[in-house]
Amino acid sequence: MSAVDADSILEIHNITKKFPGVVALNDVSFDVKEGEILSICGENGAGKSTLMKILSGEYEHGSYSGKIVMEGTEIKITSNHMAEKIGIAMIYQEISVELDLSVAENIFLGRLHKTKSGRIDWNKIRKESQDVLRKLRIDLDEKLNMRDLSASTQQLVCIARALVRNPKILILDEPTAALTENETEYLINILNDLKKSGISCIYISHKLDEIFRISDRVIVMRDACIVSSYSRDQIDPARIIEDMIGRRLDEIYPSMIGKEIGDEIMRVENLTVPHPNAAKNIVSDITFSLHRGEVLGIVGLVGSGRSELIRAIFGALPKTEGSVDIEGKRCRIHKPGAAIKYGIGMLTEDRKSDGIVGAMNILQNMTLSILKKLSKYGIINSKKEHNVAGKYFESLRIKAPSIKTSIMSLSGGNQQKVVLAKSLLTDMKVLMLDEPTRGVDIGAKAEIYKIIHDLAINGLSIIMISSEYPELLAMCDRFIVIANGGIVGELTKRDADEAKIMRMASGV
Repeated sequence: MSAVDADSILEIHNITKKFPGVVALNDVSFDVKEGEILSICGENGAGKSTLMKILSGEYEHGSYSGKIVMEGTEIKITSNHMAEKIGIAMIYQEISVELDLSVAENIFLGRLHKTKSGRIDWNKIRKESQDVLRKLRIDLDEKLNMRDLSASTQQLVCIARALVRNPKILILDEPTAALTENETEYLINILNDLKKSGISCIYISHKLDEIFRISDRVIVMRDACIVSSYSRDQIDPARIIEDMIGRRLDEIYPSMIGKEIGDEIMRVENLTVPHPNAAKNIVSDITFSLHRGEVLGIVGLVGSGRSELIRAIFGALPKTEGSVDIEGKRCRIHKPGAAIKYGIGMLTEDRKSDGIVGAMNILQNMTLSILKKLSKYGIINSKKEHNVAGKYFESLRIKAPSIKTSIMSLSGGNQQKVVLAKSLLTDMKVLMLDEPTRGVDIGAKAEIYKIIHDLAINGLSIIMISSEYPELLAMCDRFIVIANGGIVGELTKRDADEAKIMRMASGV
């Protein structure tokens, strides 16, 4: 694909980028029109991030072949600063702020205004910070310290920082990863306002519903190449997903035929979890059961108490009342280590904060939970460690050069597999999954669904929380719906549909 239009503000011609043994981009060509929201879809490893790093100057001119043309003139981007100077600003998935500086200082980071005498012009910085926050309709005091803000508000400050540089093109890489549904809606409104003002946006996200909603055009990448392009009136979600993964959409979810559900394995009764900062409960008087080989979906809107419920079961949050029984025996769980001893495992929704240790490799992350079993007199049996972890490295099909590869070099989906392996090594009876496919591409999702299915077929009992109703409806055998900290209903797989669940979760 190489066609470009006369109204293009940016043209990419035949970009090829190679790393040792890997072609990251292979003859990629496309254009971006003025005032357009262009979305780029693709699995992890498709080449999206490499392309954005070229446009933002992280990979400088000369490290790749091909050319970049902006407003009719070829440009040779050699740094992030140069990219910003010519009108390309990038907002990264990982929030990049200085926590101990103010909002205004973060907005003007690296380009603080100065007076004629060379002093920092704080009045001008504060005024222009107020102006850009007002333009974004963000009600925020520019003097506040960044450390006191939520992750989502910090992300909005990053957008403000990009806009004070007066970009012509704004690149957003997974911008809603840290945002709630309401905050995502807010960001979408901001992008539509920027579009009206003539700013072009390149939007990258694994959340395909967002892409289908806001895009003027969608480009699909697979295996370092562009494989298709669709205008807004051509967007077909099923076709785009199939282009991304290179196979039929109906192959994403595994068949549940032949799966058997056994006797009750876990019972939770009258569980109550107090709010840490207010005189109220997050979860009140929750009672439910879980059966052997069952996948139970816990459904609720953000803030309903669903995550706090399973964290309390796991001992990561205190509870004031209630009990947990495994196979008819009462469990005393006041910390996660006790839950693991009873055969309860959990994957949190934030794997980077609670799931992995970035300084360790795959092997070390996998075996963190069973070091006592692998040690004698405080010395780890390396051969035994490698053998037990190696089985899951192979069976979960973790894509990495070796089991001693740094975990930070893996895609989100493969990091999630490592976290899953860490739990599986503890001989679990119950596995609780909080947003198990968040931040992973559609191909990795299909692999995770297959793993969940195989675990349930082999008798593991699973509790699954997800904000994506299609995957819940496909994967779960039964649903309990939570609203305002309490159970408002229960549905079987046969009775459940998205509209019915949404009505219950919304209190309708």
